[in-house]
Amino acid sequence: MSAPFRLRADGIDLFIRLTPKSSVDRLGGAETSADGRSHLKARVRAVPENGAANAALERLVAKALGVPASAVSVIAGGTARLKTLRVVGEPSTLVKSIETLAAG
Repeated sequence: MSAPFRLRADGIDLFIRLTPKSSVDRLGGAETSADGRSHLKARVRAVPENGAANAALERLVAKALGVPASAVSVIAGGTARLKTLRVVGEPSTLVKSIETLAAG
């Protein structure tokens, strides 16, 4: 299974499958899609209007990884369920946090 992230010099790109309008804000474990790519599952209460769900996802990921909200941004898939988030920080620290999340 591939990892749900790609390493960068200044952090990571994190792959997420977002479910908006959920009853809770939560990051789940990792899953693999039909094309073999891996991503973390995320649920947010926000609705997918005017970027509200993306903003909620950025805050959720920042809190889970222990980085400032300003360090997390959606860089691809803004209107899709599968998103790529750029997380700026120490890559090895971020990877450890993500592996813990991915384990469920």
